[in-house]
Amino acid sequence: MDDQNKNLILATALSFGVILIWFTLFPPPEAVEDPNAPAITEQSADASTPAAAPSTSGADTASTAATNAEPTDAADAPRLEIATDRVSGSISLLGGRIDDLKLNDYRETLDDGSPIVTLLSPNGEPNAYYALYGWAPGAGLNLDQVPGSNTLWSVESGEVLSADAPVTLSWDNGAGLTFRRTISVDDNYMFSVDQSVENTGAGSVSLAPYGVLARYGQPEDLKNFFILHEGMVSMADGELAEIDYDDMTDFTFDQREGAPAEVTQVETNGWTGFTDHYWMATLIPAPGQGFKSVAKYDANRDIYQTEAVMRTLTVAEGETATTSSQLFAGAKEWATIRAYQNEGGVEGFVESIDWGWFAFLTKPIFALLHWLNVQIGNMGWAIIGLTVILKIIVFPLAYKSYASMAKMKELQPQMEKLKEAAGDDRQKMQQSMMELYKKEKVNPAAGCLPILIQIPIFFSLYKVIFVTLELRHAPWLGWITDLSAPDPSSIFNLFGLLPFGIPELGFFEILSLGILPILLGISMWLQQKLNPAPTDPTQQMIFAWMPWVFMFMLGSFASGLVVYWITNNVITFIQQYAIMRHHGYKPDVFGNIKSSFKKKPKEDAK
Repeated sequence: MDDQNKNLILATALSFGVILIWFTLFPPPEAVEDPNAPAITEQSADASTPAAAPSTSGADTASTAATNAEPTDAADAPRLEIATDRVSGSISLLGGRIDDLKLNDYRETLDDGSPIVTLLSPNGEPNAYYALYGWAPGAGLNLDQVPGSNTLWSVESGEVLSADAPVTLSWDNGAGLTFRRTISVDDNYMFSVDQSVENTGAGSVSLAPYGVLARYGQPEDLKNFFILHEGMVSMADGELAEIDYDDMTDFTFDQREGAPAEVTQVETNGWTGFTDHYWMATLIPAPGQGFKSVAKYDANRDIYQTEAVMRTLTVAEGETATTSSQLFAGAKEWATIRAYQNEGGVEGFVESIDWGWFAFLTKPIFALLHWLNVQIGNMGWAIIGLTVILKIIVFPLAYKSYASMAKMKELQPQMEKLKEAAGDDRQKMQQSMMELYKKEKVNPAAGCLPILIQIPIFFSLYKVIFVTLELRHAPWLGWITDLSAPDPSSIFNLFGLLPFGIPELGFFEILSLGILPILLGISMWLQQKLNPAPTDPTQQMIFAWMPWVFMFMLGSFASGLVVYWITNNVITFIQQYAIMRHHGYKPDVFGNIKSSFKKKPKEDAK
């Protein structure tokens, strides 16, 4: 076996092995419905507010803020409408909860009439999920004297919360303290919550403002896929934390929090919340304001919870104290989240998108892909444009590799003479080969470089296509209406020509090939035809099967990834052909194609 074929076998086996392991360990995910999600009734106990609100300054410690009172029927509580171009819903005056929120720009599926995506839902509905704000009592106060989960607020100003019309809620505790909460929302997904307490009573009081995100059970559409993080996500003084739902159930019991919990003291900047595949809700205290970040799990009620407990405030008689925070509740749009980070001062907010281990590649790849999509107006063509740019960037290495392969072709006659001269002396032959390579300045391992470069790029693009919202339901052309999903066409109904749908095939779904996977196999097969088939029967068999194995393996991957791979193969074919011609070797592509269809004599197969 000559060195060039060894390199080709090595590169192909390496590529095949890595993708085979990836496909085996991390198959394309399916939406899994959580069988343990509880059926929440209107009489169910409410999520607890923070069990303790210690002063981060160490001056004092607030007492328990969880109320023991039975919750008022949430369904009967009055509501305040939320209406902007991008979100709609309502705020419950019971607790002042932001607990009803829909994302107007997104639908659950591509089907006509599909429901709008619901992000937050009230207590009493399956998989309730909401934001709650309040005050934890300090010295001189008890739970009944501060607003909490069962406080019935009054509307002081505003009728509908919109992008240009904030609303203000108020509550008087009857003991000299008047609490107000002003809620506003911008044109996208950021709510601002300003809480104040006016002390008209006798003496000073101490209390700590807090925000809570409570989630009943795990999400129904939880992917449970290794490549994607779903669960708690937080930033604390520049350090990102990602904790899966299953890991939250394993928290150590914290006596002060009254539940299994993990507590982090944030000195300056941070945020905490829950992230889904494409959506997120996050509590964001004001920049520079230290707070206690808490993640906890209530096993009795199956409630996952994150909290941001601000420093305890002391309000003297006749004074008013105010605290500000934000709530992000919406889609994880890269440009929107990036603007909140760069212009809104939310430190490290872009990290809430799960960029993975190859963040140094996934971030710039997505930034370039996003820019191309903005310029072109179509994500499919943007992926093709991205592939062209990536091939241009790595072209110097590719040129060196293909030039080395062409040079190896030129050295074939000399290598055959060295083999004849060495006979059975393999050591002498290897020494002669190395001297020839050194003399002609040829690197026999250079043929592996394109594959080695391609693997991390492939994985990074796979991460980008699977994780980022911008690929969700993004059309390309014709039948490709969602680049984040596999090619919907199928060989079983002749790609839509026959008048019936695709049957449920289970494990054999891999056999339901679409048009794109077939084009992928053809492009790999044509790329092989730049070189004659190896003379060794084993090599011939490996090379003959390789394109079609890849075709089936990648057939169930996202369409956007298959588009990238096809484009990459086509460009590689053109580059390799041109470089070989430049170095005096003319690939006989049509001859190699014809020879692959010729029946081999029996004696040749022995």
